[in-house]
Amino acid sequence: MENKITTLFKIKYPVIQGGMVWCSGWRLVSAVSNAGGLGLLGAGSMYPDVLREHIQKTKQATDKPFGVNIPLLYPDIDELMKIIVDEEVKIVFTSAGNPKTWTKFLKDKGITVAHVVSSSKFAKKCEEAGVDAIVAEGFEAGGHNGREETTTFALIPQVRKATCLPLIAAGGIATGNAMLAAVILGADGVQIGTRFAMSNESSASDEFKNLCCNLNEGDTMLCLKKISPTRMIKNSFYNRIEEAETRGASADELKEILGRARAKKGIFEGDMNEGELEIGQIASHLKKIIPAKEIIDEIVNEFNETANNISGIRL
Repeated sequence: MENKITTLFKIKYPVIQGGMVWCSGWRLVSAVSNAGGLGLLGAGSMYPDVLREHIQKTKQATDKPFGVNIPLLYPDIDELMKIIVDEEVKIVFTSAGNPKTWTKFLKDKGITVAHVVSSSKFAKKCEEAGVDAIVAEGFEAGGHNGREETTTFALIPQVRKATCLPLIAAGGIATGNAMLAAVILGADGVQIGTRFAMSNESSASDEFKNLCCNLNEGDTMLCLKKISPTRMIKNSFYNRIEEAETRGASADELKEILGRARAKKGIFEGDMNEGELEIGQIASHLKKIIPAKEIIDEIVNEFNETANNISGIRL
């Protein structure tokens, strides 16, 4: 499948692996890129020296294109950007911030830039900022979400109408059928987080992956709306947040409950009770942990099979 996304990133399939905190290290990124997708390192959970190490290890493990996802609210953003340039990373996905802040800097260095948005309003701002592609993410996605709470399949056609830039759909997408639906609605490719977070190569703990395989519908919820809306699994920590929000806790109190390194405690270290367990709604549909290559192969095969089967459908 050759289209705007495969041409832009020089990849075989328009499948992007989300740059997830505590999941997206060099093993996952290189496995996805080697399988024909685009792997993204999750810089949001990496100190600058750790990011440099993962970039270098990714280069050793693959000769295919890969990139780095950088939340623009990261405290050491200047240092991260310097490392990106020094290590000659060719692709950067930015999120959680104003795309105008860093897009020109990156593009002046010859770097291809995509930015994550949750509304058509911010998609237009991306176009003004000069990004090369847009990721439109619905609130089904795991982790940090936009405040609009727009679902992916409601968001994609609106963003498509707002911009002609290459468009990547994200949030709740884990199968070839979902990818085909996103393309029909106007996307040129998809970004997948949850399914790759549950892959063999993901750096998440086994406890986290196994829990995700046993989730049911409704086992994840969006919370922390006074700080930064976040989708996570219901557990003891979530229950404390929910209780506090129900009684009208302030943002400062919620920050105190959240503390530091809560996502690391859960996703990476395996504390399923007191950790912040970020994962998307689609996790309840996924029941197995398999290699990244098998995930991409399954998605591509299902996409092609379904596309062939529906080609003759008429009303």
